[in-house]
Amino acid sequence: MSERPEWTREPDLASRRFGGTVMWASDELFAEKENLVNPWTPRHQPETFGPRGQVYDGWETRRRRDGGEDRAVLRLGLPGVIAGVVVDTAYFKGNYPPFVSVEACAVEGYPDAGELTGWETLVDRAPVSGHTENVLAVTAGRRYTHVRLTMHPDGGVARLRVHGTPVPDPGLLDPDALDLAALENGGRIVGCSDMFYSAPDNMLAPGLAAHQAEGWETARRRDEGNDWAVVRLAGAGLVRFAELDTSNLRGNAPGWAALHGSMDPADPDSWFDLLGRTRLQPDTRHRFAIPHSREATHVRLDIYPDGGLARLRLFGLLTEGGRDQLRRAHEAG
Repeated sequence: MSERPEWTREPDLASRRFGGTVMWASDELFAEKENLVNPWTPRHQPETFGPRGQVYDGWETRRRRDGGEDRAVLRLGLPGVIAGVVVDTAYFKGNYPPFVSVEACAVEGYPDAGELTGWETLVDRAPVSGHTENVLAVTAGRRYTHVRLTMHPDGGVARLRVHGTPVPDPGLLDPDALDLAALENGGRIVGCSDMFYSAPDNMLAPGLAAHQAEGWETARRRDEGNDWAVVRLAGAGLVRFAELDTSNLRGNAPGWAALHGSMDPADPDSWFDLLGRTRLQPDTRHRFAIPHSREATHVRLDIYPDGGLARLRLFGLLTEGGRDQLRRAHEAG
């Protein structure tokens, strides 16, 4: 099996976990459109029949006899620059679409699906296989808010993953008080020591973690080292408060944690203390004041010796440089 491209590690901008939704579909007789953005891996139980046929964890339309095609419109939970899409036809073996197209548009506000205009083609009638993660790269390079999936002519798709870089609208943020680490504000994990059980970007997701797998968790260390992750902040800023949330982590929470900031993460001498090594409790949301903060573009979280966090919040303000950075990212998109 070939290695998946690097862009598939980017956040799924359409995921229900980030607030994505399926606004409309031309047909959903056999299976509901909302399944397209479920965050979990598609599931299947053979010979499970409802009044409309086999139950699928995906979107499935009736067999077309009119020469048309079926469509679904998604609003991204995280507007951003799309690097590629994964059209997952898991468990659709004799009922998948032979071809799909993907379009996107960028609009302000919250229009109805029928009011969306300005669609641009990202994937033009690509062949897909059944029971397969069909990986399709995109080279558009601009910010989008909505995506439209077309099946030619009909069939079923389990998931549509829309991977890319979140780009927030600066007009909807308060630069003097925001979570500098949040994915939805433009924060990203740019390095970590280990992601054996789950990815560190999970720590930056909106809301509370529902269970252990919705956070970051490392393997058990058997050496003298410790695990770490580096966050690139939404922009250069000053961290005023930090929240280290170990919710759902009971026998696998870190014993201690520390935070360091930097304006040049490639320089090992540039890191300065934000929060000294501090004891943590299992299954607890910890809030710490950072009274003597300095400007930083990156923050390193060290956990001792291993374990994980459900969420990491870094509340503070953007400096002038950070505000300019955020505006440029939005304008470039």
